[in-house]
Amino acid sequence: MERMEKQTKKAYVQDMTKQFLKDAFGWGFLVWLIGYGLGIVFFTIMPANLIGWFVMPIGILVSLWVLLKKIKGDTLFYYLLIAIAWTIIAVACDYFFLVRAFKTTNVYYKVDVYIYYSLTFLLPLVVGWRKIVSREK
Repeated sequence: MERMEKQTKKAYVQDMTKQFLKDAFGWGFLVWLIGYGLGIVFFTIMPANLIGWFVMPIGILVSLWVLLKKIKGDTLFYYLLIAIAWTIIAVACDYFFLVRAFKTTNVYYKVDVYIYYSLTFLLPLVVGWRKIVSREK
């Protein structure tokens, strides 16, 4: 009986690890990539200083959809880990694929980018908290 419990626990941990990797790095990178693609498209049709303000509302909607429909965490700690992973992905990918690639150091980091990084961290926490509170009712 104890051996069966260990196997079940091990399988659960493996499943949760796979799920976390998909939620954190798969969805996190995909959400970032959608914003990146939108930024490139918008770059062709509007001034660079406005791009972030137009990408942000779309990015918020995409993030909320992913968090509400695809992320299945059951603890606030899980959502905290998602928030940390998504923020690291956003900062690192922005740095390597925007700042370094396009040499935009002096023009990239404006208020919209700091709001975007803050929302990238806060949205998973708020959605996770709301899901957990609504589940407990």
